[in-house]
Amino acid sequence: MVSMFAMFGPIAITLLLYVVGAVPYALWVTWRKPSRPARWAVIGIAAALAAYGAGTVYGLAFTNPLDICGDKTGGGVYMDVARKYDLTSVDVDSFPPSVTCHWTSGYSTEVVWFWALPLLYAGLTCSVVCFTLLLINRHKRGRTPYDYELEA
Repeated sequence: MVSMFAMFGPIAITLLLYVVGAVPYALWVTWRKPSRPARWAVIGIAAALAAYGAGTVYGLAFTNPLDICGDKTGGGVYMDVARKYDLTSVDVDSFPPSVTCHWTSGYSTEVVWFWALPLLYAGLTCSVVCFTLLLINRHKRGRTPYDYELEA
């Protein structure tokens, strides 16, 4: 049933991505010893990617948005979970991710999780600030560590 996936799938997949991504991140931090801005830039990118994936219900918003909003009945009509209203239309925006379901009652519901957009913007902000700090530090040093290897 797709509606169960739309309800619980994004949270489960997001947590799974963080657990699976924690191992390579821990190995990278242990072996390479990156700076604090580099570590936070990676964390910000991972948070933004996971939030965008959760906001688009990991692709279902683009491939089959009707299944996200309601359940298909035997007659081919999409209805809400309480089986009171029919689905009239679905609006899908790619950025920021938004899936809005419009019902025959005149009401509209937003399917994107409430935590997806703040996490997306926080991750993007964190990564941009950290990349800016990395570029400023690189400029202050004048040369990259790899330039010294090429001179010899």
